[in-house]
Amino acid sequence: MTTGLRPMSEEAYDEYVNNSVPNYAREKVASGEWQEEASVERARDVFNEMLPQGLDTPDNYLFEVIDEWNDTAVGVLWITVRERGGQKIGFICDVYIDSDQQSKGHASRALRALEDKVRSMGLSGIGLEVFGHNESAYRLYKRLGYVPVNFFMFKTLDLQG
Repeated sequence: MTTGLRPMSEEAYDEYVNNSVPNYAREKVASGEWQEEASVERARDVFNEMLPQGLDTPDNYLFEVIDEWNDTAVGVLWITVRERGGQKIGFICDVYIDSDQQSKGHASRALRALEDKVRSMGLSGIGLEVFGHNESAYRLYKRLGYVPVNFFMFKTLDLQG
């Protein structure tokens, strides 16, 4: 089975934003960064800030992850162009595989396909952030050759003690 990437359509983009805003809000709440109240509104603001022109936002590339065996979309992958150490890189803003398609290798194959896309764009690498509670994603990225470059750590304190 092979997995490819194709540019996201407007219809797929609308569906992506509608699904991803609440998912992102849940992740930010689960990570302890946001309170649940108004988290969806904050997530929507983040999407609007990062993609003010939707699919036409410069230096942003949104793809459908395609199961090429049956030519169906099984997820999404979004990168933006950033600078790191004086060089342009692709930075993964989001990668998502539909829940019924997870653990089938689609994410690994999509990330490998992304490497070819990033090279063809003249970018020198790929960066990403991963939520600390998402151990399966961390293991996936590590297995594919991504290495940690920063750690943001936090300890919750008991106000009584």
